[in-house]
Amino acid sequence: MKISKYVDHTNLKPIATKADIEKLCRDAAKYDFASVCVNPCDVALAKELLKGTGVNVCTVIGFPLGRNTTGIKVAETKDALAAGCDEFDMVVNVGKIKDRDLDYVRNEIAAVVAAAQGKIVKVIIETGLLTDEEKILATKASCEAGASFVKTCTGFSAGAATAEDVALMKANCTPSVKVKASAGIRTWEDAMKLIEAGAERLGTSAGIAIVEGEPKA
Repeated sequence: MKISKYVDHTNLKPIATKADIEKLCRDAAKYDFASVCVNPCDVALAKELLKGTGVNVCTVIGFPLGRNTTGIKVAETKDALAAGCDEFDMVVNVGKIKDRDLDYVRNEIAAVVAAAQGKIVKVIIETGLLTDEEKILATKASCEAGASFVKTCTGFSAGAATAEDVALMKANCTPSVKVKASAGIRTWEDAMKLIEAGAERLGTSAGIAIVEGEPKA
């Protein structure tokens, strides 16, 4: 698979304008990225702009802290689905992982998965805030709850994607669940290290630099 199809081309900035989202979508179509990842308020615009391009629209749920109630996360998911969203990156409740309240974690993820009605759900476990033991617990809970992907970071908190975390998550995923690496991915070399460790999707605002940085044969 070409490297562009690993990329979720991302703009989650609070200052993102309509022009910024239009550019994001133009670039995503030009470079044939897997998706654009935008805030919920930009889903409808991105969906219209990307019609017929084969590029998915992804949004974030419970972002960036994951501390919304389950009901709010479900409502966000339903609202974005109605606007045409194809993929949902939800932030897990990190405090519940640290409390070892894994029933809460599983039930919340499962509720978002149900609300997404068969669309891709990626669970952001925020690796920079977790011990290795907690990363394993969060990964396994995500798999048990029906997630499509487990994702490293929001990029709005501590830590960044590392090959070590990707490999740890991959080793603890069920075969049907994939790993998305996100935060701090800037170059083709960064991307390849994460892909080689097991990542099957990359969340980054540097997708163009990554694609154009690929060594020429």
